[in-house]
Amino acid sequence: MTRTRTAMLAALALVAGAGASGTALAAVPGGIGTAAVPCTVDYKVQNQWATGFTAAVTVTNQGAAKSNWSVKWSYAGNQKITNGWNAKLSQSGAAVTATNESYNGTLSTGGSVSFGFQASYSGSNAIPATFTLDGVTCNVDGGSGPGPGPDPTGPKVDNPYSGAKVYVNPEWSAKAAAEPGGSRIANQPTGVWLDRIAAINGVNGGMGLRAHLDEALRQKGSGELVVQLVIYNLPGRDCAALASNGELGPTEINRYKTEYIDPIAAILADPKYASLRIVNTIEIDSLPNLITNTGSRPTATPQCDVMKANGNYQKGVGYALNKLGDAANVYNYIDAGHHGWIGWDDNFAPSAALMKEAATTEGATVNDVHGFITNTANYSALKENNFTINDSVGGKSVRESKWVDWNRYVDELSFAQAFRNQLITAGFNSGIGMLIDTSRNGWGGSARPAGPGAMTNVDTYVNGGRYDRRIHIGNWCNQSGAGLGERPQANPAAGIDAYVWMKPPGESDGASKEIPNDEGKGFDRMCDPTYTGNPRNGNNLSGALPNAPISGHWFSAQFQELMRNAYPPLS
Repeated sequence: MTRTRTAMLAALALVAGAGASGTALAAVPGGIGTAAVPCTVDYKVQNQWATGFTAAVTVTNQGAAKSNWSVKWSYAGNQKITNGWNAKLSQSGAAVTATNESYNGTLSTGGSVSFGFQASYSGSNAIPATFTLDGVTCNVDGGSGPGPGPDPTGPKVDNPYSGAKVYVNPEWSAKAAAEPGGSRIANQPTGVWLDRIAAINGVNGGMGLRAHLDEALRQKGSGELVVQLVIYNLPGRDCAALASNGELGPTEINRYKTEYIDPIAAILADPKYASLRIVNTIEIDSLPNLITNTGSRPTATPQCDVMKANGNYQKGVGYALNKLGDAANVYNYIDAGHHGWIGWDDNFAPSAALMKEAATTEGATVNDVHGFITNTANYSALKENNFTINDSVGGKSVRESKWVDWNRYVDELSFAQAFRNQLITAGFNSGIGMLIDTSRNGWGGSARPAGPGAMTNVDTYVNGGRYDRRIHIGNWCNQSGAGLGERPQANPAAGIDAYVWMKPPGESDGASKEIPNDEGKGFDRMCDPTYTGNPRNGNNLSGALPNAPISGHWFSAQFQELMRNAYPPLS
């Protein structure tokens, strides 16, 4: 259970009745409407049990920049901090002091810093009423009530998927059921993609966001239900891939905010939908591009250099996190690429740092991030059982094989668990959870290896045993031989909130040839089965299926192949 108090300034406080002379206004530094908020503190109880709890604290400084900081509060009960991280914590009676570590003392104007701790308690566990930053009180809003019970402001649970059904999109379900054999999976939950402004209200007579949420309420009944949304419309979207380019140009950040995010946020904040658990996948294929496809790298593209220079990916992600996270029943998960993208040493930590930068931009804090999702709409195997990163053949490490190519990870599960730790190191809350998209990474069928490859050399060993049968790990479009992966499920492994089918199986990644359209989606040669590649896939064949429609459109041949190659197999 997560409970929170955000310490914020109320610019105008009504302290008397609303008569002509009976309204009193609280004194506000700088005059009415121009209040300077000295600081905000977001204190969240993340997990609580009978005798203890963990909490995350994010401090945002609106005053002068600091090179050192000290946050203080007092408990009303008998809470005792036992250990902490990312701050030096001391306690005298009920009074607690948190000061910076050597590595996080800098706190710029508008900047945030986060730390956490574990504590014991008995009786009630009231959230502190007042916080100070270097002796200055961080003004408090109504906050949330004391005690371990339900928070009247609408608490977030630790894992939204636990104990909940997940929304089945009736539009996708109908397409799946219409396919021969498709009824076997037509009842599986999939993501609802809001990939352009028009999708909010529905395209070509299809369901818009409100229609999906209304249907979710019907499916919910008396239990809990998760609705999965994909927020996917950044300016200059997918700067390294043409098939999923979006409608907004590189500089149209204001349209993204006002015409896309704001209307979505308004719908999600409707009290009618407060009983739903809404999970947002935030902007796939964006932030990792700024690490891997910019500058002097052979994989760089001019479009990604533009987006890195203008900062609109970070601004867009931060704005989405901030606005969408305002609703108490909304859970934001940032897209975190996959192991075959950012699993290398020079991508791993920088990607986490960039995600922290985005999550503290445009008013967002790390508390607006419930977790991260990997492998969205991709094909990386969940778990390679026939070899590990620590194996060697003939004195050569698996990392030296052409397939692994010095990556630190060979599958998504090991990557997601390790990247979670890196994200926490970068400053995200210790309670974050990971999602893994398993919609197309089963790699079953007759081509699935039954055991390890031959020990002739490191390449025959890896290639003979790997489940992922792609020509190159950089191939991403409508991959031949792919199969449905693990069915959606909650709490499947340590640190993993759920396996999900965020990409609806059967929806194309991109067209095999140029197809004119009004959706802003270009033709990418990586979707052409005759394409011989580029530096991002080692100049190999694309491995794409032929005769594919534009991205997001139904691709029957792919759907049938995914069912044939499902692992676990379909019954």
